[in-house]
Amino acid sequence: MADYHDDLRLAHVLADAADAATMDRFKALDLKVETKPDMTPVSEADRAAEELIRGQLQRARPRDSVLGEEYGEQGTGPRRWVIDPIDGTKNYVRGVPVWATLIALTEAGPGGFQPVVGLVSAPALGRRWWAAKGLGAYTGRSLTSASRIHVSQVGKMADASFAYSSLSGWEEQGRLGGFLDLTRAVWRTRGYGDFWPYMMVAEGAIDLAAEPELSLWDMAAPAVVVQEAGGSFTGLDGAPGPHSGNAAASNGLLHEELLGYLGRRDPAAG
Repeated sequence: MADYHDDLRLAHVLADAADAATMDRFKALDLKVETKPDMTPVSEADRAAEELIRGQLQRARPRDSVLGEEYGEQGTGPRRWVIDPIDGTKNYVRGVPVWATLIALTEAGPGGFQPVVGLVSAPALGRRWWAAKGLGAYTGRSLTSASRIHVSQVGKMADASFAYSSLSGWEEQGRLGGFLDLTRAVWRTRGYGDFWPYMMVAEGAIDLAAEPELSLWDMAAPAVVVQEAGGSFTGLDGAPGPHSGNAAASNGLLHEELLGYLGRRDPAAG
């Protein structure tokens, strides 16, 4: 089995640099924010953090390629870093502390690139989570100050806690009926949004999380953490990993039931 300890250490170094840059501009009165062609916001902090990470990767891993939300793909090869400099930009620009830098290392395989290292750093929350293939999942301040995390053992939908981002995406995709049925079947629902529900699934605080539309950089790092914590991370189609354009995460025990609710489309949506 490959040894990812060095890559994990590098991911922490990258996250430390990004955290310093993003926290420096968090709640800044003169923060510059633009609207991208897809109508989502991007701040100067998003771009600065990604540039920092790319610069350090160029020095430390010059043979690896990089895919980032703000600057696309650079380089080729069997190893590719996938970066979301600020997951939760809308929260960031409004002063809501629920945002994070997502850093993943993916490797080429028979089914395409698969994530093998993932780190999620949320400095405004004072939290960080990470994992590497075969090494387990952890949370803490650093590699030397960490606790191993595991998903919950909740085995009944009626006892489960489910987190989501918003209702609009489910309705736009014609999946609102199944989504609402799921909310009625579970014990509790909360709209935490973005990276946070997946990290809470990984540490056993909640049991289910899902989003109807996502990009690879939103999912690559969380997928490793959830899986190494003993959970399941798939698309709504059930395909393992972060490549389906949407995500369903669970403690594993409830995954098939979760997909049963969210995988179906409303009759009016065809």
